[in-house]
Amino acid sequence: MKLPQAKVFGYLCVLCVLCGESLCFSLDREAFSIPNYDLNLQIEPEQHRLGVRGKITLRNDTAAPQKIAVLQVSSSLDWRSIKAGERVVQFVRQPYTSDIDHTGSLSEAIVTLPQEVAPHATVDLDIAYEGVILLDATRLIRIDTPEDAARNSDWDRIDENFTGLRGAGHVAWYPIATDVANLSEPDSLFEVLARWKTRESGSKMHLGIAFSPPAGWLRFPEEKGIADLAKDEPKALFNAINCTFEGNDRYGGPLSFDCGSQLLRLDVPTLVIAQYQVLERPGIELRYLQGHEAATTAMADAAQQDSQLIADWFGPARERAKVAELPDPGAAPFESGVLLLTALKDRDSGSAGLTVAHQLTHASFLSFRPWIEEGLAHFAQTLYLEQEKGRQAALDYMGLHRTSLARIETTSTALESEQEQRRSLVNTVSEELYRSKGMCVWWMLRDMIGDAALKKAIAAYKPEDDKDSAYMQRLIASQTQRDLGWFFDDWVYHDRGLPDFKVESAYASKTSTAGFMLTITLGNLGTAGAEVPVNIKLATGEVTRRIEVHARSKTTIRVETPSAPQEVRVNDGSVPESDPANNIFKVESPKG
Repeated sequence: MKLPQAKVFGYLCVLCVLCGESLCFSLDREAFSIPNYDLNLQIEPEQHRLGVRGKITLRNDTAAPQKIAVLQVSSSLDWRSIKAGERVVQFVRQPYTSDIDHTGSLSEAIVTLPQEVAPHATVDLDIAYEGVILLDATRLIRIDTPEDAARNSDWDRIDENFTGLRGAGHVAWYPIATDVANLSEPDSLFEVLARWKTRESGSKMHLGIAFSPPAGWLRFPEEKGIADLAKDEPKALFNAINCTFEGNDRYGGPLSFDCGSQLLRLDVPTLVIAQYQVLERPGIELRYLQGHEAATTAMADAAQQDSQLIADWFGPARERAKVAELPDPGAAPFESGVLLLTALKDRDSGSAGLTVAHQLTHASFLSFRPWIEEGLAHFAQTLYLEQEKGRQAALDYMGLHRTSLARIETTSTALESEQEQRRSLVNTVSEELYRSKGMCVWWMLRDMIGDAALKKAIAAYKPEDDKDSAYMQRLIASQTQRDLGWFFDDWVYHDRGLPDFKVESAYASKTSTAGFMLTITLGNLGTAGAEVPVNIKLATGEVTRRIEVHARSKTTIRVETPSAPQEVRVNDGSVPESDPANNIFKVESPKG
């Protein structure tokens, strides 16, 4: 009898996705990057244990020969051996305080290489380390994060029911080499992590995984041999590419998976193992835990409803979006490329639609620039809301992001030139900026040039051709006659802060045709310019105009209206600004 697919380890899934103190003053921890990983992982969930053996390649990224290399893993793991070929190399173990790992510390090996490595040259090392990985929120608790919130954020662990290991920035389960990251210093973690991701972009990672299923997990029936399981085998994913299931000892041995070599991008390599069941639809694949079928189906249905909208804006899917369930209802979502890890239990259709719009965009559109990749994925959520509930619903959703954006942009008016560029959308490592501000920038561009022109610019984008920060601006310029250099200068290439619009005055007079001429003076007290909608409320309806108002300037417009104007409102919420309290002006009735 054929074994039902849902019974094969309840669809066990292994998801492998790309998705201190100093020994000496001159130690350069970022001298080497790691362009190649070939690691064999042994995971024993009942003991919370991870053992790793394998080979890595180090590349000297400096302009000088280097003989000292630094390798770091989580402080809960211990270095066992490091070899160069057949030769055991000397290394010194030491703890290194850094918030790039959830324990708040790293186990650091300072390695003396057999000989100097020339600039841009490489050396191969055989490595071994092992230890336990428990849920640990030390780094967040020591900066006074409430314990529940800290544990919901740093949910990584190996245990009997769930193994979830995000990479650098969460858990250093594979070797890294970084300077200290400190959560108590603004952007420190993001800056250190961004440098490491940039250096690792284009690296290759190959994983072999031996996983020992805990007692009580569903097993294959003894009478069913491995050869008979070809159609029902559990799947493993490595950056959304199926891995090979190599076998299962039906008498209790480990499962073996081979995850073929995959290029790392800016995604964090992530490993997840649980007793998942699977729901597949044309555009999405969902891995869920038993009992959460209804929420999973709602998300799958939402994906089908969103698919045409996303394809219309971002083109056909390059690959299938992936969603895997986190077992803790309060666990913070995490995404790595097309993979989203999130709780599913209490999701309704509305939140499911928002979520899958984001993931389907990642599955269709690729960019290594966060403000483009993540900004467009968030922009897709506003498109979904507009389609489902109208423009105001989209603006209300953007309002949640505008509030956060206004908070972090309050100091930007005093930024020096170097800071303006460092915090700019093209350079920032702040997720709040490249996600929230990126979303707002795409919405404003859409309002300025229209749907058709923006869609053509997005369709023309090729990540391999994006070699300088002005590439996207040139694509947009090719679809419109407008000069938008000022907009990109204020919003993308520099962090000029936010505009602050004010209706300085509005004066109405009667015309000879029984209509009214309204003269409006708009001011922008802020440090960034924008094209902003101006809504004129009339006795018999409304009139809207779009006006370009540059930073620290005033603009006067005249609008003829068929009935008496009563109120002028600048900005409907589509442009983030620092102070919306002065956006409304009551118009006095014209005399005579």
